[in-house]
Amino acid sequence: MENKKEIISAVIGGTFFAIPYLGLSITLAPALAIGAAAFGASELVLSGFKTKEILKDTNRSLYLKLNKAKKQNKEIHNLISKVESDATKKNLSNIYDTVNKIVATVEENPKKANSLGNFFDYYLPVLIKIVNKYDEVENQKLDSSEGKEFMVKADKMISDTNKAFETLLSNLYEKDIIDADADMKVYNIMLKADGIVDDNLIMKGSDQSEN
Repeated sequence: MENKKEIISAVIGGTFFAIPYLGLSITLAPALAIGAAAFGASELVLSGFKTKEILKDTNRSLYLKLNKAKKQNKEIHNLISKVESDATKKNLSNIYDTVNKIVATVEENPKKANSLGNFFDYYLPVLIKIVNKYDEVENQKLDSSEGKEFMVKADKMISDTNKAFETLLSNLYEKDIIDADADMKVYNIMLKADGIVDDNLIMKGSDQSEN
């Protein structure tokens, strides 16, 4: 798979070099730059395909969960236009976007699925069930006390779910943010230790520009 990816990338890069250089008479340096950019872009795209193929082979259950989540999220998207409440429409739209981001994040780093708890197996399927019932009750224009009470509770649940899913997404990146923050602190300490920057760097730059 790795060799095949390299060959495809090389062919794409070579093509994007040859067309400008030979066909459009662009000089060597710009043509090489175009070819290199095309090669790099194809590497990134093919790497994404490789990640998904590996997940399909190495963690079949997670692969199936992600595919199911995509279908469920599409169902949420289809229900947005059917809901009458603007506030609930907005919450469902935000949920749809957040679920897409969660799925994409787990596809790129499957280990992050461990911190999602019952997201795939419980929260998402139950949400679908409630939203479908919400749409059904809303369409029937039920004026009974039970129907009205259900709609109020469902509206609140969808709103709470929106916030909860945003928290889940944020938690997926919490460790990465903490690690990156630690790296930045060490980086800054190293720059100061080597005498490259100090606390008055911006002030010095301002003073020099004034002179």
